[in-house]
Amino acid sequence: MEPSLPYQILTNAELAPWIMEMVEAADCRVHLWNEKGPNDAALLDSADGFFVYGHPIIDGAVIDTMPNLRVISNQGVGIDHIDLEDAKARGIPVGNTPGFVDGATADMTFALLLAAARNIVRGDHFARGPDFTHYDANILHGQEVYGATLGIVGMGGVGRQVARRASGFDMKVLYHNRNQIPEIAAELGATYATLTDLLAQSDFVALNMPMKPETRHMIGREELALMKPTAILINAARGGVVDHDALTEALQNGAIWAAALDVTEPEPLPRDHPLLRMDNVVIAPHLGSATRKTRIGMVERTIENLLAGLNGQPLPSAVA
Repeated sequence: MEPSLPYQILTNAELAPWIMEMVEAADCRVHLWNEKGPNDAALLDSADGFFVYGHPIIDGAVIDTMPNLRVISNQGVGIDHIDLEDAKARGIPVGNTPGFVDGATADMTFALLLAAARNIVRGDHFARGPDFTHYDANILHGQEVYGATLGIVGMGGVGRQVARRASGFDMKVLYHNRNQIPEIAAELGATYATLTDLLAQSDFVALNMPMKPETRHMIGREELALMKPTAILINAARGGVVDHDALTEALQNGAIWAAALDVTEPEPLPRDHPLLRMDNVVIAPHLGSATRKTRIGMVERTIENLLAGLNGQPLPSAVA
């Protein structure tokens, strides 16, 4: 039986007014679902689709509370918070928004790299403070970016865009991926390396891989110990790919020079977390895809996935 209009859509967070307008323009009525419960049984029973915003845990137990659910549409690329096997077992298609975030997330990766290398945040704080009373050429010396070696872990859409940006800085680019990609050398001038070699040789290590069980804490004590003491770690992937205890130790004992993080685990970090007090850490509040153009594209694709699933059609960007 086809769902009747308007479609009843659940979402796990208050959507911005402009997003609500776009969703409602597609004959959808949005209702707030509380991840921690309780939720009205009639609301759950009426749900045709789920607009996933952020990273709530969506597994079989959650799906089973919505007997008429037809589609799960995730606004974002990462789907580690959605149990795809559980959805597949129940015949529920899952969609995401690949491609839309690549350029913006690569920009953020490079912005973090530059900010950490050139002491942009520390310099901003100093320039605003009472101690900046005269120019001093002997303070806040950073790391050279031009001509340095960049190691990219995860040569997907974002990783490739990061490599393109690195070429403008005449950087030598190494990459590590689950599988070697033959055309990358000719396309981007990047050289495949084992993770061990990449970590040991790189001046900057950019993490752009997906969050999967096999990538959880992929960067831990052993991996950080391989890096140069002048190296900078940049994470624009997911917080869970880095062991934060190990990262804290590496930054405290000088095993690496700095870190720049757009994502953390947990997110946000507890307000008393030691990383928040370190001058050699730049932290952004998960801004990787946060440009107006990118977010509009993501919402449009999220809605397209919703409507396709509601009408029993293939999702434009299906992951399950």
